[in-house]
Order: sequence, then structure tokens, then C-alpha cells
Amino acid sequence: MSGLGRVISGLFPGEVGHAAVAIGTAPAPLPAEAPAVARAIPRRVAEFAAGRAAARAALAAAGLPRAAIPMGQDRAPIWPEGATGSITHSRDYALAVAAPAARFRGLGLDVEPDQPLPHDVLDEICDSDECAWIAGQVQPLRWARLIFVAKEAAYKCQYPASRTLFGFEAMTVRVDPGSGTLTARFRRAVPPFENGAELPGRFAFAEGQMIAGFMLPAAPTG
Repeated sequence: MSGLGRVISGLFPGEVGHAAVAIGTAPAPLPAEAPAVARAIPRRVAEFAAGRAAARAALAAAGLPRAAIPMGQDRAPIWPEGATGSITHSRDYALAVAAPAARFRGLGLDVEPDQPLPHDVLDEICDSDECAWIAGQVQPLRWARLIFVAKEAAYKCQYPASRTLFGFEAMTVRVDPGSGTLTARFRRAVPPFENGAELPGRFAFAEGQMIAGFMLPAAPTG
């Protein structure tokens, strides 16, 4: 397992399977998946193949059957019935997490280089509360990029429940550097999420990358 794979294991509970696959080492996409990259350049095909291979390995690690994971019309992965998960890519690796849908309605994973966020996009990513917080941090633009990563991961996490596209302004993120925890809070209602609803997450820095993971537990039954 790559170092990134070990880091991901610390972001989620034990029942969440995880995997990392080096880009360029995965077999070709399965027939049900291939249309998604039929006209893609070789690099994109390699990334896609590694992502799907990592997703199948994550399914197996969660005790679920390996299966094809096609791309939907909204470009989101179509996970097999009874499963949910998330896929992301660094420059060298595809990373994935998966879990039973009976335990989680959604998972979100995102990775970015551990580098400062360009200052000219700061206002597009961060709201006034987030900007005020990062202004008080050492290396504020590094923490701004973490907020970007967190919002991407939180968006992926909530999407299976809402199926709604929205921008960075719809969520605000709180970061606790001491505990490595994140909280993403909706700033407006995005059904089924109410204004103020929160998603719990975690983050880590490793191997020149910053990684964020979020989870949406399944609603209690009975």
C-alpha cells in the first residue's frame, strides 16, 4: 500500500474500504466503463483506469463484490447497488474509498498538492468567515487550499443524497488543526439537507499532498 493509502485509512472508520493504485499500472477499464473515456487522451484513460481499479479494490476491502463502475450522465461514478464511495486522483495515484450503503449515504475524498492556493482565486473559494480564519494562520494560503480540498470532498459526500450541483458558496468549512477534523456546514438548504446541516470530516498532510475525507452516515432505521 502506498503511504497515501495508509493516510486514507486514518480518515475513515474501519468499515470503510480504501485503496490506492499507481496511475499507469491498472488494467483497461471494464466494458461498461470504457465509453466514459472512449475519446480521451492516454493520460486521462490511465487516470480513469487507475481510479476504477482503486474503487474495485476499495469495494473488496469493505467486504463488497467487485463490480463495474460506469460514469453517469452527470459524470459521477455509478456505484453498484448496495455500495457508495468516492474516487480522487493525485499526480501519481488514484485513491478510492467505498462502504456499504446501509452504513453510509455518501463518502467524499479529495486530494491536492500541498501548496498554497493562488491568491487570485481566494475570493472564489472562501467566504468571509473562512478568510478571517485563514488570515490568522501561518501560511494562510496553504490553509486556504485545504478549505478548497475540504469543500470538494464534502460536495462529493453529499451528492448521492442531493443530486444537486452548487458552488463553493453553498458550504462553509471549519478546520481544527489540532485534531485534524473538518466540519462542512450548508449555508442554504439543499434538499434533503437543511440550512445549517453539517457533515463531519478529517484531513491529513502526507507525501506532499493534502487529503480530506467526509462521510454521511445512513439514517437510523427502526
